[in-house]
Amino acid sequence: MINETYTRSDSDQHSLNQSFHPSHGEHDHDHGGSTHAHVHDEESLRRIVNRLSRIEGHIRGIKTMVQESRPCPDVLVQVAAVRGALNRVARVILDEHLSECIGRAAEEGNMEAEIEQLKTALDRFLP
Repeated sequence: MINETYTRSDSDQHSLNQSFHPSHGEHDHDHGGSTHAHVHDEESLRRIVNRLSRIEGHIRGIKTMVQESRPCPDVLVQVAAVRGALNRVARVILDEHLSECIGRAAEEGNMEAEIEQLKTALDRFLP
């Protein structure tokens, strides 16, 4: 069910390029007006992007199932699988943030701003 290949729309690519630069593992991070770059491990970024690509293919497969009028329980099982995959990717990203970004913010003296931003993100992420 999971499709390894995918294409990105121009608007998706533009949005991705604005905040994430996979060629050098950095993305801009805004702290109330001041922005600094976060540097992430290339291997970690590759794993996250690969997981998201598989999820994207899986979602396309679910869309095809709906278009083909496949049984609702089968579609719901696949939706649950995608939900689980997204939760696992979120956990990887959170782990990366806690181990890399928070540690770096502590070294740079930006801990309060970093924690506030994490709290805001978690408020949106958690039900």
